[in-house]
Amino acid sequence: MVSMLAGNGSFVTEFVLAGLTDCPELQLPLFFLFLIIYIITVAGNIGLIILIGLNPHLHTPMYYFLFNLSFIDLSYSSVFSPKMLMNFVSEKNSISYEGCMTQLFLFLFFVISECYMLTSMAYDRYVAICNPLLYKVTMSPQVCSIISFAAYGMGFAGASVHTGCMLRLTFCNANLINHYLCDILPLLQLSCTSTYVNEVVVLIVVGINITVPSCTILISYVFILANILNIKSTQGRSKAFSTCSSHIMAISLFFGSAAFMYLRYSSGSMEQGKISSVFYTNVGPMLNPLIYSLRNKDVKVALRKSFIKFQREDKF
Repeated sequence: MVSMLAGNGSFVTEFVLAGLTDCPELQLPLFFLFLIIYIITVAGNIGLIILIGLNPHLHTPMYYFLFNLSFIDLSYSSVFSPKMLMNFVSEKNSISYEGCMTQLFLFLFFVISECYMLTSMAYDRYVAICNPLLYKVTMSPQVCSIISFAAYGMGFAGASVHTGCMLRLTFCNANLINHYLCDILPLLQLSCTSTYVNEVVVLIVVGINITVPSCTILISYVFILANILNIKSTQGRSKAFSTCSSHIMAISLFFGSAAFMYLRYSSGSMEQGKISSVFYTNVGPMLNPLIYSLRNKDVKVALRKSFIKFQREDKF
């Protein structure tokens, strides 16, 4: 839908989301696949949030950051998943200009916040393994709160810059977004005005939000690995590795697919970009609670205790 009356200078007042694929025979199978993924994502992250909140022995820095990570995963998957599912079963999946910009802002806010929350978790593991005697002092509740607020602050700043730059563009006749959500690159392809500033902003802001966390995580794990190799006990090394393996799996999936999607200098294939984005928008939020719960002894114990407590209360 186009209009000459859009107050922000844009002619387009409504966008149409193309979705993941235009093959009719794949629509229904993909609907059920992504519905299952979304249900597991919601159940897993809400379950982990409740479990951490109800168990005092999980009120530690590591689980404080995991609590925030679950909240972020739950939130940003909910920003686009309902629209994505709708696209599989409806003939035309439209979204208003205002709704699209709101979705873009919220999506970027939570994605960038996740970058820095994962970085915070790497720093937490570094302190726990390399400076265990100073862990409680270094990772005090006040410090953890400051770190988490900084992560959300970076998310807000990045989302504001990207969305602000997007609002200055004019969209004339083309309104078909070749994606299942309102993301930066697909929207830039529709603009009928120069996107040079936006492209520079993408390279700078996305570059910072991937390079800085990635380097911080890499440096943290270099020190962690060096410390682990100095542990004489095989059991001690195995325990140290196990505390980091879940986090390494999560960051590899998230940063790998996000970097492939955004740091492409050529226009490339948007179809490849859509497939890549599925991993950090859908698969990651679903796997994170499973990775951290199935591979974590403390979470298993807390889950068992909560289940036993629930059974006892149910009898009375």
